[in-house]
Amino acid sequence: MGEAAQTTRKGRKYDDVLQGARSVFLAHGFEGASVDDIARAAGVSKATLYSYFADKRLLFLEVAKVECCRQVSEAEGKVGVDVKLKDALIIVATTLVEFFTSNFYLRMFRVIVAETERFPELGRQFYETGPLVGRARMVEYLQEAEARGELKIDDKELASDMFCEMCRADLFTQRLFGITDKVTLAQKDRVIKGAVAMFMARYGQDATVKT
Repeated sequence: MGEAAQTTRKGRKYDDVLQGARSVFLAHGFEGASVDDIARAAGVSKATLYSYFADKRLLFLEVAKVECCRQVSEAEGKVGVDVKLKDALIIVATTLVEFFTSNFYLRMFRVIVAETERFPELGRQFYETGPLVGRARMVEYLQEAEARGELKIDDKELASDMFCEMCRADLFTQRLFGITDKVTLAQKDRVIKGAVAMFMARYGQDATVKT
């Protein structure tokens, strides 16, 4: 993550470059995407593209990181100190389920898995700039909720990871393997409510009183 921050810069064409790269990577994968194609899709010259990103790997990571951070920021913007724990978890779960079942996430996930064996740094850096960032933000929230007396969690990192995995449930698997090309609102709602109920039953205030 630090490396990417040091070798990229923002400017007038930054968003155009990211949008062009996003479309090309999703269509052709990491290895199949050429710098020429990305520059063409972004409407910039190769020189301009390289002035923002030193190489294709950093560009790919930036596309993934920006999307992951956008999802985290949107959820955080809806969760204030006045939002009750259960309602906050519903907001987070809704964001995660929508993200995990989106075409963007599924295509990006497939690209990363397919390319990681040849480019192990790609997988590692995506993990550090995506999932680890989301986990850190979730842990911070759980610490704040615990300070308010809303829950009690000894291992907040594990609790965060488990909540994230519950939000994948079977919908992500069905989408990943092409069992279905879309999921209904009712299916999403079932997973969201189930994940929140399980989490509250294990870590919520009532659960800690019983144990």
